[in-house]
Amino acid sequence: MDIFEKVVNNMGPLGSYHKIGHHYFSFPKLTGELGPRMNFNGKEVLNWSLNNYLGLANHPEVREADAQASEDYGLAYPMGARMMSGNSDLHEEFERQLAEFVGKEDAFLLNYGYQGIMSVVECMVDRNDIIVYDAECHACLIDGIRLHKAKMGDYYKFNHNDMNSLRKNLERATKRVAETGGGILVITEGVFGMSGKVGSLDKIVEMKEDFNFRLLVDDAHGFGTMGEKGSGVHEALNCVEGVDLYFSTFAKSMAAIGAFIAAPKDIIMFLKYNMRSQTYAKALPMPYVIGGMKRLELIKNNPQLREKLWENVHALQDGFRKRGFDIGDTTSPVTPVFLHGDYDLYTITALIKDLRENMGIFCSIVVYPVVPKGQVMLRIIPTASHSLEDVEYTMDQFEVVKERLLNGTYKKLSEEFAAIMA
Repeated sequence: MDIFEKVVNNMGPLGSYHKIGHHYFSFPKLTGELGPRMNFNGKEVLNWSLNNYLGLANHPEVREADAQASEDYGLAYPMGARMMSGNSDLHEEFERQLAEFVGKEDAFLLNYGYQGIMSVVECMVDRNDIIVYDAECHACLIDGIRLHKAKMGDYYKFNHNDMNSLRKNLERATKRVAETGGGILVITEGVFGMSGKVGSLDKIVEMKEDFNFRLLVDDAHGFGTMGEKGSGVHEALNCVEGVDLYFSTFAKSMAAIGAFIAAPKDIIMFLKYNMRSQTYAKALPMPYVIGGMKRLELIKNNPQLREKLWENVHALQDGFRKRGFDIGDTTSPVTPVFLHGDYDLYTITALIKDLRENMGIFCSIVVYPVVPKGQVMLRIIPTASHSLEDVEYTMDQFEVVKERLLNGTYKKLSEEFAAIMA
């Protein structure tokens, strides 16, 4: 079979929706200033779909720092990978600041989050080591584990946030490394980005009393939002020292591009000389370094941003629960609203079009295979830029959506839509 013919005939679980969803449900185009209100499909919408937790994307000091750094350096500087010709004093100063903020000895700036964490996983383990990971780890971690698999390394999956399951798999891994002579790397997340659940980092760290392993935490959604200082879930759960490798992207609270990994100095030096994604790729451009330092400064010195975020989070989540909505077990800003039932694609299409076109609310819709069959998730990301009025309006409209879903309004619209598409 021709490869092109194969992929065109099977677009994949998400790609199968492209004929009715492209540029609307997937690859939508939001325009205007980044913030709670943007333009979509020719109309202004209340936007709950930006990972801009602290509202830094359009902060005047951030915009000024980004613009000045771009004027001073352009987007090319420094040229080359860090190891060869792309290092600078500012890169190393930013690393020092990040390490101090998250309570580690040193840090390594990464040019991208997704490929960065994949490369950390691949670099830290060889074929004799065993990975034990949470079942709901992000795709970037799963892809890193696949690289370990490619080296013929073993890996075990424990049930999500289930410490009994983790213990059983650590017992398996301990027996296995006794044969291979390797070590054990446990991988989990600080905040799970779909469900909003906080990883049980403190309980995992307690297991070090019984097992010999190192702990890698991807805290993309926890950095900047969780803990008294905002330095992450490990701070919030008082287990900073027990997290051996701390990772976060800049794409969430920092509203930027790039990432970092923080760990003991010797481990960071090892990563600097062995991470393929950094050794063979261009360094983070200077405007992102300087802009990143400004963002970190604002996170450290403006606790009111985090306080406003959490005011909105509590109002939204408490309100949804009081109104009878299922938002799962989230204890982070990520707010999933679960709609249960065997709804067909056209019914969900009608629901989302009603939300966006008639109610002026834009939020992400998550369907199978990201969530189980028989479940649809509307994912809301509150930020410090939203108002309590935004929260109240959204909850009122969601009640209307819920009623229309239950009384069959969307089912009727879906039948009309299906007939049009036939």
